[in-house]
Amino acid sequence: METPPAVVSHRNVQGHAEATSAIDRLIERLAWNVEFVAKHGKDLPGIRVEAMRRPASRQAADQMAADVRRKLGLDDEEPFYRISEAVAELGLYAFCFDLGSDAADAASLLLAQGGVALVNGRLQVGRRRIALAHELGHFMIADEYSVDWRILSGNESALEARLDEFARALLLPEKGIVNYWRSVIEAVVEDDDALRIAAVKSASKFRVDMSTLSKRLRDLRVVSHEEAARIREFRTSRADIVDFNLIPEDELSAPHLPRLYEEGVLNLFRSEIVTAARATDLLFDAWAEEELPELPTVPEGAIWDLI
Repeated sequence: METPPAVVSHRNVQGHAEATSAIDRLIERLAWNVEFVAKHGKDLPGIRVEAMRRPASRQAADQMAADVRRKLGLDDEEPFYRISEAVAELGLYAFCFDLGSDAADAASLLLAQGGVALVNGRLQVGRRRIALAHELGHFMIADEYSVDWRILSGNESALEARLDEFARALLLPEKGIVNYWRSVIEAVVEDDDALRIAAVKSASKFRVDMSTLSKRLRDLRVVSHEEAARIREFRTSRADIVDFNLIPEDELSAPHLPRLYEEGVLNLFRSEIVTAARATDLLFDAWAEEELPELPTVPEGAIWDLI
């Protein structure tokens, strides 16, 4: 099999040293495996969506997010849950592995059909979700190869800043977050801790980190600069989970493999296209051999059919 064109292009531009960093090596392996499963099975659709226009302003980034939400069947208010399964419907297969604190936050790579995204599992759940949303932005505008070291860190690149805004708008739709925020504030307006209560409840409902929430609320001019700074410092405590009846969800917990990809590997194993050892290798050792399904016993007389 040929090396994915996006990898070749990336190496030519960045040089050998950059191409052999840990996240580069792993996402290349992801690309090889996804293309192998897609080639030998029928369960992994390689969708290639039409490239969207690169956003040149925050308004364009918001519109792009609204368009993507419509493609995913989301309305303009509801939270975006089960993000890994949703983006797979667009052809982007999201993986999450713990790469350590010194590695990049995320990366993505465009395949001949579809694409792969890799998120650093060392990040907290809200940061993992926003990182994947950012990589979805790269995928939707057909960026060949992207390595993002620090998502939402005040990117100097105009495109990266716009994709940060796209990611925030994707997870925090304007109508949804504004209406919910105001309803919570109105309910606790007499409480001295109203800002913190609203922040904790909103971050939990939309499953974002406080930095993402504060920046989006500031973008929408729902809070002041001083209030946004305070929100960034808030942290959801164990007592908050009990007091506000929150339901924690650990999406993209490492190691995470897309469900469609796992199904594709298992079907290759059931069809005896790959061995148990090869199946666990394709599953990045997130599965043990004893966890694979049992293969049906072949009748003794089946040898005569072969002969």
